[in-house]
Amino acid sequence: MAFVAEPGPVELESIKSKVAIVGVGESEHSAASGRALDQMLFAAIDAALADAGLSPRDVDGLMFSGQSVGQMTVARFRAHYGLSHEIWESGAGGAFSFAATAPHAAYEAMASGKASVIINLHGTDWASQNAADSGGPATAHLAEAIKSNAEVPFGFIPQPVYFAHVARRHFEQYGTTPEQLGAIAVASRRHANGHPGAVMRHKTLSLDQYLAREPFIDPLRIEDCCLISDGACAYVMTTADRARDFPKPPVIVEGVGYAGAIEGIHFAMEPEFASTPHRMSAPGAFAMAGLTPADVDVLAVYDPFTIVALMAIEDLGFCPKGEAGRFVEGDRLAFDRGRAKGGLPFNTHGGMLSHAYLLGINHVVELVRQLRGEAANQVRDAQVAVYGGFSGVDAGTLVMRRG
Repeated sequence: MAFVAEPGPVELESIKSKVAIVGVGESEHSAASGRALDQMLFAAIDAALADAGLSPRDVDGLMFSGQSVGQMTVARFRAHYGLSHEIWESGAGGAFSFAATAPHAAYEAMASGKASVIINLHGTDWASQNAADSGGPATAHLAEAIKSNAEVPFGFIPQPVYFAHVARRHFEQYGTTPEQLGAIAVASRRHANGHPGAVMRHKTLSLDQYLAREPFIDPLRIEDCCLISDGACAYVMTTADRARDFPKPPVIVEGVGYAGAIEGIHFAMEPEFASTPHRMSAPGAFAMAGLTPADVDVLAVYDPFTIVALMAIEDLGFCPKGEAGRFVEGDRLAFDRGRAKGGLPFNTHGGMLSHAYLLGINHVVELVRQLRGEAANQVRDAQVAVYGGFSGVDAGTLVMRRG
C-alpha cells in the first residue's frame, strides 16, 4: 500500500510472521565528511548484502524514500553493479516512519510476485551540506507554503523552536522536568560510548554535565537535540518461509502500524500538541503481532529531540500518558539495567541523539542486531523489539521478534 499521511490510523492487512529481515548494513557515520551520498548508500548496500550472503544480482526489489532528494534509484543501482534484470522499486521506503512500514509494502510486492529479495535503504549527507550552508532538515519546512507564511514570520522555525514549545507544554501539563529529559540524553550518550560506529562514542555525558549546560531554547539544551550526520543504512527483506536459507538468524516482522498526525507538519495547529501519532500507530501494530508493550525487551524510537523520545515512550504504550518522565529517570533506559529498574532498554546504539542522524533506519539495524544477539550493547536474551518511527506528519510502529 502507498502510505499517505491522512489524519488518524490506517487499517493494515496482517503480515504477521510473513516477512523476515535477513541482512543489515551501514556505512561509516560521521560529521561533515565530503563523501558523496551514493558512496555511502552503496557502502550500506554492500554491507547488508554481505551480511545476508547475497550478491547484487540476487536483489529484485529496492525501496527508498521518494520524498528525500538523492536517494537510490533502480537505474543507478543497475549501473553501479552492471546489472540488467528486472527490479521492482518503491519510494514508500527509506527512513522516518517508513523504516517501520517498509516491510508491509515489501510483502505486498513479494506476495504478488513482483520481487523476492528487497533492500530498504536511506542515507543522509546533511552534515556536509550544512557545512556548505545549504540543505539540511529545515529546508523542507521553509519550502512548505503554510509554514513559510503562517509560522516562519513569527519565528516559529526551525525544529528546536518547535520542540522547545512542545517540551514546555509537556512540562506544564504533566510536571516533566529537565532532569528527566537529561536522563534520555545521558542514556543515549552512554550507549553511543559503547558502540564502535557511533559518532559520539568518545564523548561522555553525565547528568551533572547536562544540567550545567544553559538552555539555548528554553527548556532545551544542546544535548536534547540530535546530531546532523553523514551516513547510510540498509536492510534486506524476504519472505519468512525463505529466511532459514540465509547465514544469519532471521528477524521476523510480527506487526506494523501507521497513522497520520491531525494537522501534519503544522505544529502550531496540532490539537494534541504534547503527543505524537504513535498513540494511533502503535495499537494496530501490537494487535497484529498479538503482543503488548509488556512483551517488549528493547525499544528504539525516532529521537530528533529528547522530548520526542519521551512522548514516544508514553504514546507507544510503555507507560500512561504523562508518566514517561518518571519512567525514564535514573538508569531505567540502560541496556544492562533498564528492565531490572522498571524501565526498558532504549536506543541501545545511542539513537539520533548520539549514534547518527540517519532518520531512524539505523534504529532498525540496531534492533535486528539485538534480536540476533550480536549488538555492541547487547540486551540479555532479547526476544521482542519495537521501532517507533516518526516524521512529524506521521508515525509508524514496527514489532519484530527473534526468528
